[in-house]
Amino acid sequence: MTDPRTHLAREVEGQPQDWERTAARLPEVADLLPRPGERVATIGCGTSWFMGQAYAARREELGQGLTDAWAASEHRLDRGYDRVVVICRSGTTTEVAEVVEQLRAAGTPHVSLVATPGTPVFERSESTISMTDVDEQSVVQTRFATSTLALLRASLGDDLSRAVSDARQVLAQDVTDLGPLLTAEQVTFLGQGWTVGLAHEAALKLRESAQFWAESYPAMEYRHGPISIATGGRAVWGIGDLPQGLAEQVAATGAHVEHRDLDPMAELVRVHRLCMARAEALGVDPDQPRHLTRSIVLDAS
Repeated sequence: MTDPRTHLAREVEGQPQDWERTAARLPEVADLLPRPGERVATIGCGTSWFMGQAYAARREELGQGLTDAWAASEHRLDRGYDRVVVICRSGTTTEVAEVVEQLRAAGTPHVSLVATPGTPVFERSESTISMTDVDEQSVVQTRFATSTLALLRASLGDDLSRAVSDARQVLAQDVTDLGPLLTAEQVTFLGQGWTVGLAHEAALKLRESAQFWAESYPAMEYRHGPISIATGGRAVWGIGDLPQGLAEQVAATGAHVEHRDLDPMAELVRVHRLCMARAEALGVDPDQPRHLTRSIVLDAS
């Protein structure tokens, strides 16, 4: 019998196993990834950019070296990096393919994490880590992005056992566990350090999959203006730690505060479940987001 669920639902469900399997590949690819002390940049677009942000911040938190995360269209690779990490699910995104050619011409060491063989980024990069086993049929990225981050976190020495365990727990829960989030008019995601990138990704997922009003900010920036939209019927969702006193300030506005003691990647899986629930409630196909395609390929003319 054909599985009636969306591609997105199946891809979200398999993430804990995907993370374990991908992280287990570290010994075979470790030599391709940045070494402690190197000056590193990451390159990506959309979700891949946000995964790069999370990795870059985490690498610096662990004292492993200066790390910048650039959108492919806004990079400053002229600043001089020892190694560049390129993230691109499709391998065909125009801006990313152009960066790879620039890296080749400059002789800059680089490695690309790509899900689709035979594509410009996959074939033209100096080194490529194939992520074909976590490729996706849904336009909306979930398991490719989180599995890529799992591998990069593992390369930094992070133990992913809690992330895997927490994600399995999340997936075992009924969707009603999301409570007021299922009916909230608006959600703002907040992060600190390496979870800022995850907050940006969480908001993007809701916009893509359910055409839903979602925003994201570094947590300490929230009081500098964005808190003005907080009110009853809306929600503020902390990914990772929240600054002391912020939850109480948000609650005083009447907005719902969502915050769990979970590994931030598992918390992102909770966001994925909300995406599916909100899309279903609105009658929106989360596999085919409005105005979006799997890859942005620009007309050379």
